[in-house]
Parts: sequence; C-alpha cells; structure tokens
Amino acid sequence: MTELHMAESQKGSDMSKLVDPHGSDSLKPLLLQGAELDAELARAKDLPQVNVSSREVGDIIMLGIGGFTPLDGFMTHADWLGVCDGMRMTSGLFWPIPITLSVDQTTADSIKEGNSIALVDPERNEILATMVVTEKYTIDKAHECMQVYKTTDMEHPGVKMVMEQGEVNLAGSIKVLSQGEFPEKYGEQFLTPAQTRELFTKNGWSTIAAFQTRNPMHRSHEYLAKIAIEICDGVLIHSLLGKLKPGDIPAEVRSNAIETLIDNYFVKNTVVQAGYPLDMRYAGPREALLHALFRQNYGCSHLIVGRDHAGVGDYYGPFDAHDIFDQIPADALQTLPLKIDWTFWCDKCGGMASMKTCPHEASDRLLLSGTKLRKALSEGTDVPDNFSRPEVLTILRKYYASIADEDKVEVKLSGHSAK
Repeated sequence: MTELHMAESQKGSDMSKLVDPHGSDSLKPLLLQGAELDAELARAKDLPQVNVSSREVGDIIMLGIGGFTPLDGFMTHADWLGVCDGMRMTSGLFWPIPITLSVDQTTADSIKEGNSIALVDPERNEILATMVVTEKYTIDKAHECMQVYKTTDMEHPGVKMVMEQGEVNLAGSIKVLSQGEFPEKYGEQFLTPAQTRELFTKNGWSTIAAFQTRNPMHRSHEYLAKIAIEICDGVLIHSLLGKLKPGDIPAEVRSNAIETLIDNYFVKNTVVQAGYPLDMRYAGPREALLHALFRQNYGCSHLIVGRDHAGVGDYYGPFDAHDIFDQIPADALQTLPLKIDWTFWCDKCGGMASMKTCPHEASDRLLLSGTKLRKALSEGTDVPDNFSRPEVLTILRKYYASIADEDKVEVKLSGHSAK
C-alpha cells in the first residue's frame, strides 16, 4: 500500500485521534498508482491536450494528494455559484473558494461534453491528469471577484488572475497522474496529507496548529508559533510552494531559513516543517477559510490566524480573517482558528508581546512584517536584531546578495505592512 493512501487503512486506529478529513471519514486522493496509473498514462497520450495555468496545476496536485478531499474534480456552474454566494456546494459541502478549470473559447468549442481530455502543465510539458468533461459554462468573472476578493480592482493579484483566465469553465472529475515537480524539487519537505497524519500520529500528537506562511519567519512569526505550542501538541509550519508575487522570497530559500530557525530556537520534536503545492490567491478572509479547510485534511486541529492573513495591500481589514470564522456555521469546519492580535517587539517589555499583553505606548513598539523585512534586505539596509534572528538574516542576506541589481524587484510598503 502506498503512503499516499495509508490514511484510509488506518481508520479506527490511533489516526482517529486526529480531526477527520473535510466532509469525509477518510482522505480521497485522486492520484492513480501502479498498473492503473500506467494504463491511464498510455490512454492520456491519445487524448486532446489542454494546457493549464500555474494556479490550476496546484489545484490538480492538491486533488491528487487528497488535500482537497472530498472533491473529485473541477466544479460545475451550480457549485461555482453556490461557493461564490454562500460558500456551499450543491451537495451542502462547505467550500469557500471556487476550484475551477478555464479554457479559451476556441478550445472549449473543440471539446464536447462527455469527452475525455488530458490536462498538461505547459512549463514541464507533462500530462498531470485526465478529465471527463461533464459541463461547459461561462461565468460572471466580476461577480466571482466581488464575492471572493471583495474587489474588482485589477491591481489585486487574485482579481487579475480571475479576470485573465479563459472565457469558459470546464467541469468534471479527474484522475491525477503526477505530482509535478514538487516531490523532486522539495524532497522530504513536500508531504501529503496522509504523510503528515502518519507523522503526527507517530509523534503522539492529536492537537496540531498549522502556521501558514509565504515568507521566511521573523520574530513575530516565531512568537505566534510558540504561543500555539503552549496549547497544542505541536505546530506544522506549512509553507506555500507554488507561485508568489514578484519580489517574494523563493520557497527553497524560505525553507532553509525556517529550518535554521527551528533548529536554533524551538524545542526538539515540537515543530514539523512541510510545504504544499498551491499558488497564493491573496483572497484574505476567504483564503483563510480555505487554509483551515485543507489543513483539516492534513490532520491539523487549529490554524494560526494573525494579522492580515492571506491579504495583500489594504483590500482587507487587519482582522477580517478573524471575523469570517464567526460568520460561518459551527459545523462548517473541524479545524478551528487560533486568533492572535497584533504582535510586536516592545522595548519596555523587553521582548515580543501583543496588544493583549503589552500596556506600553506605540513609540515603544516595533511592528514586524514580512514585507518590511523583504524591503530592508532588498535595499541592503540594517535589520534590527529584535526583528529577525541572526542565523536567519545570514541566509536571507546571502540570497539577496546573489541577485543581480537589474533583477531586483522594488518592494513597496502598503496596507497594514506599512504601519
């Protein structure tokens, strides 16, 4: 039996101490194995090929490894509308962001409902999945953007992604044939939900807080993780491995910096670092819900939700992602938010603190953000010791020193990161 499907065989064992997968009593990975995989790969070579976007590559791989349990493919029009307007699919399943596949009109015209197609990652020229197309439909892209992102501003990277996607969505179940570049590129850091559940059980953990990050961890991030360790058995530092905005720090550099932080500043066997294959959508509150949902599939009982979770610019309030968890039905998710207030370094406190624990003035506080750290490093300016650990700064400075001046991206402070 493969490790990908191992979680299914352990129902009723110690695995039952973990939260259930979302909407199911077992993980539902769509990645084929063995002879079934070989046969579908051979069949796929003769199917019409459809190129998919980077965002869709990540969604396909999450479907493959069971990260999007219990989905079996890309959403229908009715499901798209239900998710946009009420965060519910037609089955009643809670889901906060549409999982859709789009093509241009010419491609859509060449595909008939009931046809099978091969979904191809054009960057690798690799067939990732096959799909039986059950429906073709158009959407009101502006409606999706307003419901999910709360804006139609093309400066918002998530809005830009939706507005530039193909005119027609294809719905249907898929069979996943590959995990793309992720196992090869990231090795042991790329863990499937079955693998994290097995690891948590081996560690004897039943309560695990997920820490979502697309940045290296500064002192505020470290503080959030240590708060969670005080009340949970362990923390999963779960880094995004898909595509980010220009100027963000690559996953391999970020991973190295985080591992160094764990080795030097965390108690052994309290933290697991892993990565997942999605691109950022920058959907703020709605993305916070999606982060909790798929962390439930990974076996996490909690999600750390700090300031401006999954936000960008000033499109969302700093704690809108806190509030949205109070607006969904109590039975929507088993994974619960750990809501943590503004955190900062306070000179008078002599350490990290939050709005709930520090009585001092704003002039005594240093507010930390990943954007501020990237800006300082990219411009070669000093970074205070109370902003980031020296071992981490050494790794990040080496990375920025390796970038040619003409390749550097200006990092601008905006929204809450500028405060």
